Amino acid sequence: MTDVLVIGGGVAGLTASIFTARAGLDTLVVSHGESILKRNSHLENVPGFPAGVNARLFLELTREQAERNGVSFREGRVSDLSSGEEGLLVRVEGADSEETLSTEYAIAASWSDSDYLDDIEEVGLTKRGSKVYVDIDDFGRTGLDGLYAAGRIAEKAHQTVVCAGHGSEVALTLIDDSDVPFYHDWVAPEGYFTERGREVPPGCEEITEEERREREAASREVMREAFAEPHPEEPTQHPSVVAAREEDEG
Repeated sequence: MTDVLVIGGGVAGLTASIFTARAGLDTLVVSHGESILKRNSHLENVPGFPAGVNARLFLELTREQAERNGVSFREGRVSDLSSGEEGLLVRVEGADSEETLSTEYAIAASWSDSDYLDDIEEVGLTKRGSKVYVDIDDFGRTGLDGLYAAGRIAEKAHQTVVCAGHGSEVALTLIDDSDVPFYHDWVAPEGYFTERGREVPPGCEEITEEERREREAASREVMREAFAEPHPEEPTQHPSVVAAREEDEG
């Protein structure tokens, strides 16, 4: 049994998983297909990248960040979700197998697949045109205890920074609902709390100047390597455009 199972490996799901894992919750991301972010030709509205950033590289770096913080990954499509005696039961269909996983909490971040929620009476679904969204409260909770929703499936805007922000917000709601002691995800300089006679709050840490320099050097090396060469993967075109082109060529 895992603490948190995130359904969907896009920006919202990955960001949520980073926060829950850093708070000490055993976190698994189940993903199927590709994130819609891969359709973006060049990502130009995320803070911290003055000239923009390759969208596929941004997604890969976010996944690497999740992995570095202890998040586990599994490929497969979630086909069913239900309540069990000790939490939630999530059925995952892989390429050659099917299994049911147990989790205390789950975050739906699987735009645009919500079929696994269709038969759950407690979960409200809203249809707008061809899109189906999960109804949530102001903090990301659905009507089913232990189930949350983040990102586009919760009717947030397509923009990457919006979905990332909502993923983190929903994760913090989940952490607050759990039994994990948590105050803030913050790496502070040595003495910030302790030299004021305070214990380091849950979720925070103090690091020495030497440790800070080591972490900064490691981060520079990761980014140098990531941006050393152009990303080899081209943007994914919208399926309707691909179909039309194939029809013209045929």
